[in-house]
Amino acid sequence: MTKGNETKITDELYAYMLAHNPPLDAVQRELVETTYARLPDHAGMQSAEEQGPLLAFLVRLTGARHIVEVGTFTGFSALAMAQALPAGGRLIACDVSEEWTAYGREAWAKAGVADRIELRIAPALDTLRAMPAEPHIDFAYLDADKGNYIAYWEELVPRMRQGGVITTDNVLFHGGVTDPRATGGAAAIQEFNNHVSADPRMDSVMLTVSDGLTLSRKR
Repeated sequence: MTKGNETKITDELYAYMLAHNPPLDAVQRELVETTYARLPDHAGMQSAEEQGPLLAFLVRLTGARHIVEVGTFTGFSALAMAQALPAGGRLIACDVSEEWTAYGREAWAKAGVADRIELRIAPALDTLRAMPAEPHIDFAYLDADKGNYIAYWEELVPRMRQGGVITTDNVLFHGGVTDPRATGGAAAIQEFNNHVSADPRMDSVMLTVSDGLTLSRKR
């Protein structure tokens, strides 16, 4: 077996990587800092700093015009993706918290992209099931409650256009996916990862970005 994990990500290497990525703009930076300051017990739910530029890159790369986000929290990832949308593009953000997404609403307005984002406060499965059944989604970002990942996946995949991409966060679950006795979220992610890798409708690749990202393209 060829090992590719011999470069350990130290604090210095992480800072070096961030310095060579597109920097967060003023609104993005303010939102990240506000989330950590006002919601310190939950701030770990926010997508990692490097994921904002990556998501924006993927939106531009795929030419996405219709995005669905499952799990918005305080809106950092939605902000990054909405900023990368072309004129007329649309992002539907699914979440259940008015409190947390209020920070996002404020940031989206400051960044001038509020008109591109439709926030739907409801259980995400209800929101997804109410969408048209035919393929119409270009890009999706899945970062919500882990126990429902497979259910979200099964609602998203039939609605993805051919060539559409689903990006799924936390697929390494802080390393818990390697535990044969995993329970809770780690066990749910183990099951999800197996489900994705066996899905013949999608081509998928898992990456060691932040807490693990899987990129999946509709065949």
